[in-house]
Amino acid sequence: MQLAAIIVSLVLIAVGVALFGRAILQIIRFMMLGRPVPAGARSNDPVLRTLTVVREFLGHTRMNRWGVVGVAHWFVAVGFFSLLLTIVNAIGQLFKADWVLPVVGDWAPYNVFVEFLGTMTVLGILTLIVIRQLSRPDRPGRKSRFAGSNTGQAYFVEGVILIVGVCIFTLHALEGAQHHVDGYEASFFISYPLVSALQDLDVSTLQNLTYFFAGLKVATSFIWMITVSLKIDMGVAWHRFLAFPNIWFKRNADGATSLGALLPMTSEGKEIDWEDPDEDTVFGVSQVEQFSWKGILDFSTCTECGRCQSQCPAWNTGKPLSPKLLIMSLRDHAHAKAPYLLAGGGKTMEGEEKATEEQLKDVPAAALAEAERPLVGTLEENGVIDPDVLWSCTTCGACVEQCPVDIEHIDHIVDMRRYQVMIESAFPSEAGTMLKNLEKKGNPWGLAKKQRLEWTKEVDFDVPVVGKDIEDLTEVEYLYWVGCAGALEDRAKKTTKAFAELLHMAGVKFAIMGGDEKCTGDSARRLGNEPLFQQLGQENVMALNMAFGEELDDDGKPVEATRKPKTAKKIVATCPHCLNTLGNEYPQLGGDYEVIHHTQLLQHLVDEGKLVPVTPVEGLITYHDPCYLGRHNKIYTPPREIMDKVPGLRQQEMHRHKERGFCCGAGGARMWMEERIGKRINTERVDEALSLNPDIVSTACPFCLVMLTDSVNGKKNDGEAKESLQVVDVAQLLLDSVKTPTDTPPPAGEAASADEPEPEPVK
Repeated sequence: MQLAAIIVSLVLIAVGVALFGRAILQIIRFMMLGRPVPAGARSNDPVLRTLTVVREFLGHTRMNRWGVVGVAHWFVAVGFFSLLLTIVNAIGQLFKADWVLPVVGDWAPYNVFVEFLGTMTVLGILTLIVIRQLSRPDRPGRKSRFAGSNTGQAYFVEGVILIVGVCIFTLHALEGAQHHVDGYEASFFISYPLVSALQDLDVSTLQNLTYFFAGLKVATSFIWMITVSLKIDMGVAWHRFLAFPNIWFKRNADGATSLGALLPMTSEGKEIDWEDPDEDTVFGVSQVEQFSWKGILDFSTCTECGRCQSQCPAWNTGKPLSPKLLIMSLRDHAHAKAPYLLAGGGKTMEGEEKATEEQLKDVPAAALAEAERPLVGTLEENGVIDPDVLWSCTTCGACVEQCPVDIEHIDHIVDMRRYQVMIESAFPSEAGTMLKNLEKKGNPWGLAKKQRLEWTKEVDFDVPVVGKDIEDLTEVEYLYWVGCAGALEDRAKKTTKAFAELLHMAGVKFAIMGGDEKCTGDSARRLGNEPLFQQLGQENVMALNMAFGEELDDDGKPVEATRKPKTAKKIVATCPHCLNTLGNEYPQLGGDYEVIHHTQLLQHLVDEGKLVPVTPVEGLITYHDPCYLGRHNKIYTPPREIMDKVPGLRQQEMHRHKERGFCCGAGGARMWMEERIGKRINTERVDEALSLNPDIVSTACPFCLVMLTDSVNGKKNDGEAKESLQVVDVAQLLLDSVKTPTDTPPPAGEAASADEPEPEPVK
């Protein structure tokens, strides 16, 4: 037995190490097929990036959000790397059954470590196996987050870990038995009963058991290595290596999720000059090799755990988009096409072949066929990503928020949308009306700019307009960015008037841009129309910089000599989409402002006693987290604290809230597109709210307000919701409570008591 175990093990080790080394080189070559990224964009602050990797791995900061799953995975992951010396120990035991590692082999602390972590690795993988079985892909509907994952590969990996873990535990006990442990010893504090049982066996039997388990451990480990080396697209195995570079190279060195701003569009690693783009500029992504190398790394790192899928509003309402399946499809396509690309193949912008027939003659037929597939196309077109998948995304960020290895799904989806919109003009027809209105009128509804001021006639105090009533914003504390919905949509205008009245009552000096305000371009950018976003953004930035009293050069950028560093450029917005664009994306266009959400300002005014809620607003209330306020900008507390101060309100959270909040369906330009597939997302969200039987559903976003109100009204018409149920913004609730009590209190959301805060701005 000993000789056979040695021969088999040595052969497997030699083959495994050689193949693994080759696989590493293949992966590096494969990653380099992607396009470069701007210099320093993924490597700035290397120390902080390294600390982020250490924190995310050792702290399992993402995984541990899921309780027992995170704890079990921590032991499996840490055990995999920290117990590598047990392989060396097992190899030594093949030659000499009672062999122990030099120096540390007889050291009690090391043995305690091996004993504990080896045991916990076994318990951890058993826990994960049970969890997988409880959520098997064959469950009806879309309940399983593992639906679509490679189940066979997962079972193989789990089986390997279980066998290796059992071998580590058993070999450690055999070690104790062969070294004649007398009585209880800390080194064998878990395995001591097994050690005692084994000590009754003769020496020959102990040696043969050692050879068997050592051989089994080595063989299993290197069969696993050979398998994954021959299949480098096996994400469920390779993520344990690729997760480290993927986290290190994530967008934000400090570990923050890759949400908020979209990255500037680049071509061949350089930001596009929109005023004079090069002739060979690539707009968006139409071929898998046009993703950046970080994108290719993203695809290969996917663990197929399905956390993103379980949280995706599109997937949960019967639509074809699963963030997991999208990333897996891109990974499989990239790997299948790789031989063709590595041989020099590829298409020019005009669709012509780059490589010669001679260069491609040894490329497998399967790779050549894969190269002919369109990246985005229907089933009939043999497309990799179906258009319905691409356009189902609301860019809510749930996938990015939950991904344990920091895959940047939204960036990849928007990159593909950009090519479809800018080059192919292929996008849902309803969105075309919105784009035309933005181009011609500067708002999605196509209304005249003078109508942006109509709401000011409905309040009983003056609202100063920059350039009309005041020269510039140095005369006030805040610019109130009203936004298109806040100025033009009837339901959202109630929020606008309530917030303005609260500011007036608190004595906060503010002004608005009026007709000079245009759409920030959020919907245009997330739809994929980057040029329109650039146009709207640059016009807004120029207007804002002038409004803040800065002298501009010919390009509309502030002249450095005239900058007023001590003058804070403060903007408050009621729309989270405006908040995100102004605060996170306009710096890309030369607009640096301190931007806060209206709930942040209102919370500060309440805390300062400048707004005092006194009138009770009775009823049970549940709050819906807007995606672009919560996940994208991490603002969860202010709305809840405001509601907590309103007398009479009883708060109850929906099942999905805060980081796991469920989208209303309006983001990613979906506000302007019909929802024809599956259940409407806003209906799903309202059904969740109705399960609590609330009196009020509150939110803090005009898009959410519209979407939730539409669904609630439909439910009322069908008799599924009580007529008294209201959908209101937090500002409306506060205004109702700040007002002096009357004999007949007004219903929530109708009107009117507040100075200046220092909440954290979006930067």
